[in-house]
Formats: sequence, structure tokens, C-alpha cells
Amino acid sequence: MEKVIYMLWRDPREEVETWCKRIRGEVADALAKLGARFVQANVQDGVALQGAQYIQTSHQPAIEGVLQLWLDSANDEQRKPFDAVIGAATWRMAAYLVSESQLLFNDRHPPKVGQRTECYAQIAAFQCPPRISKAHWLDTWRNSHSQIAIDTQDTFLYVQNLVVRPLTFGAPPYDAIVEEGFPEAALTSAHAFYDAVGDDAKLKRNVDAMMESCARFIDLDKLDVVVTSQYLVKPLG
Repeated sequence: MEKVIYMLWRDPREEVETWCKRIRGEVADALAKLGARFVQANVQDGVALQGAQYIQTSHQPAIEGVLQLWLDSANDEQRKPFDAVIGAATWRMAAYLVSESQLLFNDRHPPKVGQRTECYAQIAAFQCPPRISKAHWLDTWRNSHSQIAIDTQDTFLYVQNLVVRPLTFGAPPYDAIVEEGFPEAALTSAHAFYDAVGDDAKLKRNVDAMMESCARFIDLDKLDVVVTSQYLVKPLG
């Protein structure tokens, strides 16, 4: 099996909540019926937009949804029916073949099929900066930064996706796509996000440590952050 991540752009003529409901509902269901082994939808709906202060975009318009699938094959011919369903529901989409590494599983608020997961699910996509080698970038991200992120944030879901290759023409040149799960309170509270509720000094320490670490391997003007609600549509297995 292969994991494919689709980054989604909404047609601006379609209302936000209507589109989000369609992506996590009829579109995700259609993908499951086509034979996807796993389907998860992340949508930037009204609940997620309480955390709009976290949104970052390196291009316009901004990404407003993500679909994550496990497929028998990501080859063009085998992927074509999935691309067609997603393409018909979006203004634009970009697909990536990725290699998944999961550091933290959501045991605090386990996802339930068809329901919104009780968390703030953040998707971040970024490139390897030209100032460092790909090997150094990968080592810094996976073997150094990972623990710093866990130690400085109240993270209970952490999935790192290394982009193997883009699958669609014109896809933004991401090298990594990360999903993290935080408490609902983190949508409106930096203290909750950075595991520093009631402690301003700890908040500053954690923010400083996180930003210092990120700067080692991410050019922040090339970073895209999507605030989302997560829906598990079809579990693996």
C-alpha cells in the first residue's frame, strides 16, 4: 500500500461550511467506496477557524482542506478514479506520495468514525531550504526537532509525512507534510498550545525554543499551516 495526501483548495463560489461538509461527507465516502483502505478528511471549517491566528500561507489562495488516503497503488492509472472525485469537488488539488512516520498516537481523544475528533488538528507543509543539504535537513527535522516539538507543545498526535514525490502537475514543492493534534483549547489559547497554561514564563521559553528549532530547517516564508477539524472516515484494517 501507499499513502497519498491531497491538498485541497475550495472554489470561492462555494460557501465554506457547505464545502467542508461535502469533503468530509460525500467526497470522503465516495473515496472509501472506490477502495481506499484508509480515508481521513481535514477541513478548515468554522470550528477550526477559531484558530485562524495560526494560519500561514506562502501562496494565495490558501489551502482549506486535506485528504489522507492509503491506496493499493499510487500509480497514475490506479489513482485516476480518486483524483477525479476529488478534482470535481475542488477548485484545485495537489497530490503527494508520502512515507509516514507516526510519533504520537491519539490516545487522549481517540477518533471515532464519522465524527469530528476532539482536537485541534494542524497541518503544516514545508520545503527543505536551499541553504542546507537534504540529508542535514532530514536529520534535523526527524532526529532533533521532533522531540523539541513534543516537549514544548501539548501535542497528543504527531504524524510526519516525508514527501516521496508530487503526483500531480503544478503541485507546490513540499518536502514534508506534518499533522499534529492539540487540545481544543489551543484554538484560542497559545498557553494551551504550548503546554503552559497559567505560566507566562514557560510560554515564552517554549515559544522561543520551538521557533529557534524550526528556524534551523524551515524557511518560515515558505511554510503553509492549515487549521483543521479532523474526521476519520475509514480506519485502516
